[in-house]
Amino acid sequence: MAASYQLVPMNMELIPQIAELERQCFSKPWTEAMLAEELDNLTASFIVALGDNGQVLGYAGMSVVAGEGYIDNVAVRQEYRRQGIAQALLDVFLRFGAAHQLEFLTLEVRASNDPAKQLYMKHGFAQVGRRKDYYDDPKEDAIIMTKVFEKEGER
Repeated sequence: MAASYQLVPMNMELIPQIAELERQCFSKPWTEAMLAEELDNLTASFIVALGDNGQVLGYAGMSVVAGEGYIDNVAVRQEYRRQGIAQALLDVFLRFGAAHQLEFLTLEVRASNDPAKQLYMKHGFAQVGRRKDYYDDPKEDAIIMTKVFEKEGER
């Protein structure tokens, strides 16, 4: 059965759970202090998939500078993956990008993370580059993926 959750903005009360999720998902996780700093960052937006029981099931973060969006993080608890949570989080940023007429959204993903790459390609992201040995533990390349937004009248 699919998880029941709502999408909410990140807040201080959720940061300990988000930091724990970071430690579970990433070799270089963001700390609670780093996440807390993002609450005051006017260029950043973090969305949380909050389960009905108050558990953080997943979250994603995006920064916007000069009309360009950068997806910093997308993480979903192992036991809740493949249930549409990452897609719901990504959809928020895609709608934001279109509504605010961003030039593009870009991100990095581990070369071996095929499920994530497939999700991004499904939503119009294309591979535009590669960063050799970008990730540690294990050492791995990053695939740079970008979605360019069409402007009104450019079709």
